[in-house]
Formats: sequence, C-alpha cells, structure tokens
Amino acid sequence: MMDAAKPKVEADPTVETRAEVVLPTDELRDDLPFYTKVLGMRLDMIYPADNPEVAVLSGHGLRLRLQKGAATAPGVIRLLTDDPGRFGAAVLMAPNGTRVEIDELNPPMILPRTEHAFVVRRLADQAPWVIGRAGMEYRDLIPTRLGGAMIASHIRVPDGPVPDMVHFHKVGFQLIFCVAGWVDVLYEDQGGVRRIHAGDCFIQPPGIRHRVLESEGVQVVEIGVPAEHVTEIDHDMTLPTPHFRPEREWDGQRFVHDVGREGRFGPFRIPGFEARDTGIQAATKGVASVMVARPLGSDAPWTRHRGDILFTFVMSGGMVLEGEGKEPYRLSPGDAFVIPPGMATRYTQATPDLELLEVTLPGNPVTEVL
Repeated sequence: MMDAAKPKVEADPTVETRAEVVLPTDELRDDLPFYTKVLGMRLDMIYPADNPEVAVLSGHGLRLRLQKGAATAPGVIRLLTDDPGRFGAAVLMAPNGTRVEIDELNPPMILPRTEHAFVVRRLADQAPWVIGRAGMEYRDLIPTRLGGAMIASHIRVPDGPVPDMVHFHKVGFQLIFCVAGWVDVLYEDQGGVRRIHAGDCFIQPPGIRHRVLESEGVQVVEIGVPAEHVTEIDHDMTLPTPHFRPEREWDGQRFVHDVGREGRFGPFRIPGFEARDTGIQAATKGVASVMVARPLGSDAPWTRHRGDILFTFVMSGGMVLEGEGKEPYRLSPGDAFVIPPGMATRYTQATPDLELLEVTLPGNPVTEVL
C-alpha cells in the first residue's frame, strides 16, 4: 500500500531528472567490453580515473550504472529488436552475471488453435467481477477461453470520466457491444466523440488508437481474439486526429460504429429467428460476423454449424438451450454460451422479448438444419 504521508511526485518538465538501473560489477574492465561492444551501448561516464569503480552507459532506451561492490542482484535485461539474429544468441550472459534476453521488437501475433467446447456461463452462477484496466469491472464469459483462442468479457464501467489514455491493442479481432447505458470514445481518424448506447457496437481494428472518455450506467460485452493480447499506450498521439478517414483499414479491417436503432432485420441462419447484421462481416472481410437475433414465434429446429467459434450472449428475454447429450439450460439476460462446430443444438421456449448477440469466427458459418 502507498504511504499516505508521502506526497505524490508529479512530472515537472522544467526539472531535469535521470533514472539509472544499478548493476553490480566485480571488475569494470571485464564488463565494459560486453556492454559496449556486444550490446552496442555508449559509455557516458566513468570514475574515478585512476581506479574506476563506476561506469554509466546508455543505449536501447536504457541507462545503466555499473557499480563495483553494489549490493544489488545482477538482474535481467530484455532487448527488443527487429533483428534478433545480430546478437548471435537468444540469451547472453554478461561477466557480472546479468542475463540479457534478446526478443522480437514486434513479434508476430499467434492465434492459438481453438480448443472446442460446449460452454454455458450464467449470471446467476455469480462468477466474480474483477477490477481491470482503468478501474473497469470484468466478468469472464468463457472461463476456458477456448484454449486461448478468444476472450469474452462482460464489463461494467464506473459512471463519469474514465481515467483512460490513448492506447491500442495487438489483436486479430475486437468487438465492443453496448448492452446498457452509454459510453463516449475517441478513435483515430474517425472524427470527434463517438457515443454508443445499448444495442450499438464498435469494432476496433488491430492497432487503431482510441481512448474511453466518459460513461453512464454502461455495460458492454467485449470480444478479443486471441485471448491474450497486448495493450500499448501511445504517448505521442492526441485524439481526435485532424483527419476523418472512414475508409481507412488497419490490417485489412475498417472501423465500424453500428447504431442498433437504425438496423433492419432479415433472415437468420437458424429458421424461426430473424437477425440484424451489424456490417462487421463486410468490414472485416469475413474475419467475423456480429448479429443481433430475435425469435419469430416458433421453436427453432435442431441445427449444426460448421464454423470455428460461435459465441452468444443473452441481452434480454429468455429461452431454453438444448444440446445433444446435454441437459437443457434455461437462459436469461447476462447468460452466455459457446457452441462447438458439429454439435447439434436448438433454441426453444423463447420469450417474445428475447434478443441474442451472436459472434462467429469466421463470419456467417455454414449451418445445417437437421
């Protein structure tokens, strides 16, 4: 815990301040060639001249203080570079015992193979809400995360200004679907403040810079592929950006702001239901589709899908989910489920106010009616 008696130190651009990482050394003459010649760092300071005990080096965004007899551990340095091979090895050991790990500056995103499972997550089961980034509360909707292939979170955001920064995500696909309240967000090259209400959604293409501003009573369902992905802060970009470029693509995907009240319903892949297409399948070139489905008044037949991931969240109303070899599940708002490919299921006893959020990857999977 922080000591309340100690004042918080604020950054002051008028005061020059430097930070150094202290590493021990037994003999500088042994360590300096490694840090300067092998790692390519620059020697900035050394003293005393007659018998040096301290050397300060800089490079790769790091400032090191090699100090003879320092009571610190040798530590680990991670060097991130777009040419790891130039160091000759993935791990180097300095004479002073410091371990140097060489890694990719921008490693390729790995999409794990989906571990298919039939998953039902009910709000009544009281899965814990945990505090995540920027004070937001998260409820995990897929505990297995399908082997790391996808994360689905039910998120609540405290009312008022959100302590967020301009950031981006290294993802293959990301959806924000509002199920209650409203939230304001700024997006790179998408004009001014964007507000979504219940029934609206965004997709955040890979790498698009954005910042959450303010919310009231908001709850969203967030989908991320893969489950573990990096969020980076962009300290240089200011939002909003000066240009409005709705046709811009990030990794082949366009930003989507779908307004639910403007949507039209049409045929759905499951008979007995109709659906509203959010336009996400077209914007992602088939990576994913996001549909809002509702019943037409009769039970749906048994069906099987031939896609990879099929995730559904119950936004309102209720129904019974039946699956081959499974006990029926009575579902209500806040519940979620995943149906693996090839498994026969059907939706029955739907209430007239039932609304389902369905996310499929890839988009619009082939569905067989049994």
